[in-house]
Amino acid sequence: MTVTLGILALLEAQPGKGSERAEFLKKARELAVAEEGTASWYAFKVSDTSSGIFDTFVTDDARTAHINGQIRPPWVPAGRLASDPTIRSVDVLAFK
Repeated sequence: MTVTLGILALLEAQPGKGSERAEFLKKARELAVAEEGTASWYAFKVSDTSSGIFDTFVTDDARTAHINGQIRPPWVPAGRLASDPTIRSVDVLAFK
């Protein structure tokens, strides 16, 4: 399996809503596990209000299916994010 594609999504929570956002991201893992084409899925915390998701894919069809699947904006119920998520498609240059 050669992972060559990814998605990087950065989230900024409203002040005081970081723990709610973190709980949602932990629950979202179940949705990613159910996706056949998602090779890896990570939810991470940068600070009390900043977090993100990084996922990888072998094919563009798998990445597109993920983008159009159940894990898509709005990931967090209204009023939890300070701004719209920043979502970037990326190319994976190397992995282990």
